[in-house]
Amino acid sequence: MLLKGNGLISINDYFQMVDLKVFKRETERELFNILKYWEKHAPDPVRGGFYGAVSNDGVPNPSAPRSVVVTSRILWTFSMAYRHAGRHRHLALAERAYHYLNQHFRDAQNGGVYWSVSANGAPLETRKLLYGHSFAIFGLSEYYAVSRFEPALDWAIELFQTIDKHGFDPEKGGYLEAFGQNWNEIDDYLLSKKPYNKTQNTHLHLLEAFTNLYRVWPDALLRKRLENMVDMFMTHLIRPKSHQLLLFMDQNWQPSNESVSFGHDIEASWLLWETAEVLKDEKLSERIKGTCLKMADAALLGLGTDGALDYELDPATNHRNTERSWWVLAEQMVGFMNAYQLGGQPHFLEKSWKSWLYIKKYLIDSEKGEWHGTVKADGTIVKGDKIHFWKGPYHSGRACFEIVRRLS
Repeated sequence: MLLKGNGLISINDYFQMVDLKVFKRETERELFNILKYWEKHAPDPVRGGFYGAVSNDGVPNPSAPRSVVVTSRILWTFSMAYRHAGRHRHLALAERAYHYLNQHFRDAQNGGVYWSVSANGAPLETRKLLYGHSFAIFGLSEYYAVSRFEPALDWAIELFQTIDKHGFDPEKGGYLEAFGQNWNEIDDYLLSKKPYNKTQNTHLHLLEAFTNLYRVWPDALLRKRLENMVDMFMTHLIRPKSHQLLLFMDQNWQPSNESVSFGHDIEASWLLWETAEVLKDEKLSERIKGTCLKMADAALLGLGTDGALDYELDPATNHRNTERSWWVLAEQMVGFMNAYQLGGQPHFLEKSWKSWLYIKKYLIDSEKGEWHGTVKADGTIVKGDKIHFWKGPYHSGRACFEIVRRLS
């Protein structure tokens, strides 16, 4: 029996509260709804590739710049969709994303990928940000997994080798954040400020990308780098007492502040475990299992009575950003499910289910399609573009796919 309020609730009662068949059926239906929206609204028939911005009402902005992050996330999402359902139109959209990425974002002279291009496909922001490279590797490796198109794998390997050559820190471990177009040292990192050239966000998605690449290319050096990044999380990126992530660090792993990102905490809790599963290392799994569960527990400090995580907390001022973001809700739905499967505590299953209930009630736009990006704590929708420089089908699509996969 488990405590709930002033009474007791049995484990069986949790399973009556959470109908797993309904959970699976509804998230799978929503996965196809997300894909349908992007099939209809994202492709640019004039300039090729995908629009950089589409309004809440489905109206594209043909002049909006395009990011390597969203283009790569589209590549991953439709490759995943083809793997899941085998529908050839999804593979065709993955091919479209691959060719656009290759033709417009690839820096053939210096190696790596540009951060952004104009609506006409010309290089716009040419700095080399490893965060963007992580998603390129992530998308390319998934595309290769379903298409067996060798140039995609070759390019993913080339990107890994390029960023490992320029970005890996052999002395302190981990990866540096940003470089100039020709991989020279720069002062303006774009996503962080000097001297904080190591970030948890970049390491988290390099971890995800390298893990996906390892599935199709189990290289010895790649495995070594994965093990190094897990070690960096355990020794530098996760606070030992609170089990929350540090966000920005200098090259010696000295942090810049104490801000807490609840969404990244819960996301990291399941992506770290995914890496351990792919590496099939029992010692590594034993080392990080408890930490992954403690990170999920720590994220509960940001959980509101509505079942949604706050966006961020500054412990120094106790200021909370209580906005509910689409990507945070997606990650908490998966992260709490993973914690339940990892530790067997039924309350995590309930929290995953309640995340989905919140998503259905507030985030899914059943009339116009896709998810709203932001909702205020009182439930008010902050209307904005459905597609923009940062918002792709990746968080929402991946979350629905993960729930379906885990409940199958």
